[in-house]
Amino acid sequence: MNQIHFIAIGGAIMNQLAIALQRHGYIVTGSDDEIIDPAKTNLQYAGLLPEKLGWYPDKINSSLAAIVLGMHAKSDNPELLKAIELGIKVVSFPEYIYEISKNKKRIVVAGSHGKTTITSMIMHILKMQNLEFDYVVGAKVQGFEQSVKLSDAPLIIIEGDEYPASVIEKKPKIFFYHPHITVLSGIAWDHINVFPTYENYFSQFIHYLTDLDSGTTVFYNSEDNEVNRAIELAANKLNTVAYSTPEYYYQNGFPVITCESIEYKLSVFGKHNILNIQAAIDVCMQLGISKKDCYKAIATFTGAARRLEKILEINGIVAYRDFAHAPSKLKATLNAVREAYLHYVLIACFELHTYSSLNAAFLSEYANSLDAADIPIVYFSKHALTLKGLPEISTQTVYNYFNRKDLKVIDNKENLIEEIRSKLENLKQPVFLLLMSSGSFDGIDWNDVCSHSIL
Repeated sequence: MNQIHFIAIGGAIMNQLAIALQRHGYIVTGSDDEIIDPAKTNLQYAGLLPEKLGWYPDKINSSLAAIVLGMHAKSDNPELLKAIELGIKVVSFPEYIYEISKNKKRIVVAGSHGKTTITSMIMHILKMQNLEFDYVVGAKVQGFEQSVKLSDAPLIIIEGDEYPASVIEKKPKIFFYHPHITVLSGIAWDHINVFPTYENYFSQFIHYLTDLDSGTTVFYNSEDNEVNRAIELAANKLNTVAYSTPEYYYQNGFPVITCESIEYKLSVFGKHNILNIQAAIDVCMQLGISKKDCYKAIATFTGAARRLEKILEINGIVAYRDFAHAPSKLKATLNAVREAYLHYVLIACFELHTYSSLNAAFLSEYANSLDAADIPIVYFSKHALTLKGLPEISTQTVYNYFNRKDLKVIDNKENLIEEIRSKLENLKQPVFLLLMSSGSFDGIDWNDVCSHSIL
């Protein structure tokens, strides 16, 4: 029986892949120097949580069939060095996903934004049709127990991002999947720590398209100028199919779309999500599902975790959290809320948490990104700067880059709680509190914050 060892098993996808392989009959072990929830609870429940944190070269031996190397493991990792010494095969998780899905039809969703949502939508439609498929997605999706599933199914849906695969394989993850069908949802500069210029970042998508097999179907967002540029430059040998936002209108806070004279009220809102829906429907129709069945299924899709996810509604306050962290994502999320909650006071609280967002060289990209908010707030912690090895930045520096005169910039957790409570207590209208971050606002209990504020 094959035994697989995971170096950095606590990663968001790594822990899910480890569990999926265990369920598929593999013997799985792993190590990490830090494991936090939900990965910690997931691994503990599966019996895969390492007894001790840290790296243990004695776990590496010739009985291992392969080693899967996580992104945050460094080049001097003791277990990695031992594996290299023994000549044991070491692969990144995208390389491994490809190896075990060589004989499946592969659908990959790529792009700077919308990947998780489009992947989740495709999964939802396929499940509603009772089809068998595997998947790899970067968030918890309602109706699916895990975010990675591996079986004997003939089809796999993969969320593919452009971040490097591992410390020893620095090409973007999307380069390894070799899809039969792919989506290109948008291109907007991100990951400044890896791609120091926009053109360097853009070139990754050119390489991706160029390396696809001739005739591969590419569904591309025709409303994104940079996607159009990439398609024109690199997709001449591919089967390119443009998609765009279908017509819709709002009814009681949620959009309604029409298919073959039948109206479908959606369970998610925002123009960007309706655009995502079109991409998912196009893919599923390519897989043989009827247009009518696609629309019927997508009407019941409620979203992926932390993608415009409602966390509470209390005392006249509606609060949502969203994974938005790049400038284009902030704008799309804010516009979606503004469109659906026109008569609410919109408080937008954005946490600078990623390497790019905390980097002074990238902050200028955020100019005017919070313009749709009535009350804009930006938060960052000095602890996050220390963890990422970045120099300190001042609240004034952040304020200057966002180009919003009434912006409040806060770098202390207690001050942020006080600011939000103060705003909620003094507003006399229904309020929409939008919390945008790839982090957790240093663990703030937003239910507690909002429950003590009565309009």
